[in-house]
Amino acid sequence: MKVHFIGIGGISMSGLAVICLNLGYSVSGSDSVSSHMTEKLEKTGAKISIGQSAANIDPSFDLVVYTAAISSENEELVASKNLNVRTIDRAEFLGSIMRKYESSIAISGTHGKTSTTSMISTIYNYAEKDPTILVGGNLPGISGNVRIGSGSYFITEACEYVDSFLSLYPKYEIILNIEADHLDYFRDIDHIIDSFGRFASNTKPGGKIIANGDDPCVRKALAGFDNVVYFGTYPDNHFVIKDIDLHNDFSSFCMVSDKDDLGKFTIQTHGRHNVLNSAAAILCSYLDGIDKEIIREGIYSYTGVGRRFEYKGEKNGIRVYDDYAHHPSEIKATLSAAKPLFKKRLFAVFQPHTFSRTHLLLDEFAASFEDCDHIILADIYASREKDTGLIHSRDLAERIKLHRNNVHYIGNFDDIIKFLLENLKSDDIVLTMGAGNINNLAEKLVTLL
Repeated sequence: MKVHFIGIGGISMSGLAVICLNLGYSVSGSDSVSSHMTEKLEKTGAKISIGQSAANIDPSFDLVVYTAAISSENEELVASKNLNVRTIDRAEFLGSIMRKYESSIAISGTHGKTSTTSMISTIYNYAEKDPTILVGGNLPGISGNVRIGSGSYFITEACEYVDSFLSLYPKYEIILNIEADHLDYFRDIDHIIDSFGRFASNTKPGGKIIANGDDPCVRKALAGFDNVVYFGTYPDNHFVIKDIDLHNDFSSFCMVSDKDDLGKFTIQTHGRHNVLNSAAAILCSYLDGIDKEIIREGIYSYTGVGRRFEYKGEKNGIRVYDDYAHHPSEIKATLSAAKPLFKKRLFAVFQPHTFSRTHLLLDEFAASFEDCDHIILADIYASREKDTGLIHSRDLAERIKLHRNNVHYIGNFDDIIKFLLENLKSDDIVLTMGAGNINNLAEKLVTLL
């Protein structure tokens, strides 16, 4: 079978390409720029084209896979349809791959998908379940974003954007939270809630939905479902999180139900949000029959995933971290987790992600930077969108100034680095945030300090 991926260097597409190579498929793909992902794929047998062109499409292809970010006017997509080559979006293709596995686990939610997927993957690896894993980040335990297993388990994230997760039919489904996001597609929060409810109905017969019962939107989405197991801090959850103890280097908590006392768990990650993420991972593993002690040891062995409060380095007493936070709630959670770590000042460098999200959640973004001393705004990362002139990072800066005065719109990375080098002092912390390429700034800064 010949499969071509448009945008093969992306975190999810590259993982699917690796899975296809392992299945013995002939794999090709294109991307706008060369990267370590494309180079790695080329070394493992994929044919890679840098630059997207109709000439990359061969009429002998059995399938062309594309993502929601690919425009309908993309040369390769148009050429595929003109040549009557079957095209399929990434989510549908992922769903077809998942059907090959008896026990599939899909992790959904507005926030925390990658971290929770990585936690579950770590536990299942530790339990020697030999899972196949597809995760939206770099997980040290599998040396990348994909692991090929020989067992019956498949673990992956389930993204709600353009209803992608409706193509998945997992045995275990996790819903971490539901908030307003991707409002370039969804009409409003009720539309999002309805979509998650439809996703919940995709659970395989005999499967379970593991959901954050503290979240009222999650409760609303799952009203009427009888295969839900709720977790959270509220006493009406099936499994209650108790005795939360947050430290700089670790967090601990207990989980109990009317019938089961799972005991105390310790995790090597920061923040209350990661307690909830790890509780979901623990509960999924427990309901799937993994021994409590194995789970306890497995979750403790988890040390994080790339771009999730990732330590980038320290020079001259200045520490640099990077995080994928690109939604107001994620920014709040990340800054709250960082706060106990800094001795003097925290410089938050934020690159807004997409014009639509920045515009529609402007007030929420403006109020999300309470736990930092200086806010530095880069230009908006457009991603799949075009700049219509409706919103600019300057607008966000002006809105933040209604709450506080320590905001600086600087725009480009070189000028931001210059500002930081002129103003940073020993014991300061720099935290870069965003879903674009802001991590490049963090890496460059470490070399220049």
